[in-house]
Amino acid sequence: MKKPLGYRMKKYRVLIPFVVIGIVYYFIFNYIPIIWGFIISLKDFKVGSTISSAPWVGLKNYIEVIENPEMKKLLINTLRISVARLVFNFIPPILLTLVIFDLKTAVFKKVGQTIVYVPHFFSWVIIYGIVYAFFCGTGFVNATLTKLGLQTQDFLTSKQAFVPLLVGSQVWKEAGWNTILYFAALTGINPELFEAAKLDGAGPIARIRVISLPTMLPVITFSLIMSIGNILNNDFEQILLFYNASVYEVADIIDTWVYRVGLGKMQYSIGSAVSMMKGVISMLLILGSNKLSRKLTGRGMF
Repeated sequence: MKKPLGYRMKKYRVLIPFVVIGIVYYFIFNYIPIIWGFIISLKDFKVGSTISSAPWVGLKNYIEVIENPEMKKLLINTLRISVARLVFNFIPPILLTLVIFDLKTAVFKKVGQTIVYVPHFFSWVIIYGIVYAFFCGTGFVNATLTKLGLQTQDFLTSKQAFVPLLVGSQVWKEAGWNTILYFAALTGINPELFEAAKLDGAGPIARIRVISLPTMLPVITFSLIMSIGNILNNDFEQILLFYNASVYEVADIIDTWVYRVGLGKMQYSIGSAVSMMKGVISMLLILGSNKLSRKLTGRGMF
């Protein structure tokens, strides 16, 4: 029988202040900016004026964004990079988790986890420096190609190499950190299940298929839905560091355009309109993918 609200409030009274702090934090730093951003997107906001004094223009900014001839190219570039990230960043953390979790010695597990976590704490400036040292015109890769008598190439100015370098560096940086949720799911498994499976003759692959993957499935579903919802949101800082005039045609995405137009040209209303459109599309993608997941697998985030 469900307890009355007053009884539950009294029972968990120690936790209520922490919940209130979390709600206030998200309201101030997340919801209020969304409200102000939506208002700015409906106005012709200029530097020197206030949000309240700026004239209303309705959907003019949204129409201008939709009719902008650059949008098609920006959307294609954004989706190309996002889909590549989704495809190549989703599987490695799962495989890495299964490999490390199956190590026999606890010390090896902890050392392995620590090693794969470290790149996450490097800033993108450091990551770009490492990539530059390997793939620039005089970098390690080209020096090796020269010694082998092969043709060299400046990968950092190559349109074909831009997305692979972008995705590859992100996999190296974030794959280890993204294993945290999967490790949390696996640590909740009763070790006796693995012992029983071994006694029944199940090998490592069979144990992964029958025990590990089903246990990880809710977390995998959650990660996939969140990744689909963020498909229009690329890592802006990384792309800003990696792109240059030579790869501009394939590297310019919605976020860099907003940065260039919204901040560089001080068209804040246009930038807010794009951000609101992205937010709405992301929300629809999350709701749609969650509904589809529930229909196909019986699992979802909510």
